[in-house]
Amino acid sequence: TSSHTRVGILNNPSSKIQEDNTAIARGILAAFLTQNNSNLKSFLSKLSKEETAKSLAAGTKIVKFLIPGMDGDTFEKKYNTLGLDLIKTHQMFCQEVLKLLPGQMAVISNGR
Repeated sequence: TSSHTRVGILNNPSSKIQEDNTAIARGILAAFLTQNNSNLKSFLSKLSKEETAKSLAAGTKIVKFLIPGMDGDTFEKKYNTLGLDLIKTHQMFCQEVLKLLPGQMAVISNGR
């Protein structure tokens, strides 16, 4: 509800990390790294829909889900070059530092 709120995402997958099962995670990370806040919010809302996940699993390219105003070229370049190592690092942090089980979700807050 505040324009001063920051959101971050850490991936903690329960399955083996592969290109074909990380499209949404890589899309989220690429969007965080390349888009402004208003476009990011709209794109994340679109990615969070079940129909989007099913479509991506069926082979639809993620660029089909870009919203007007997004820098598509920058997003696509980052998405295509974003390796799986970053997701594996997130997974390791979640499990080793935060002591989460694979796939377990949590909300972490560091407010004033």
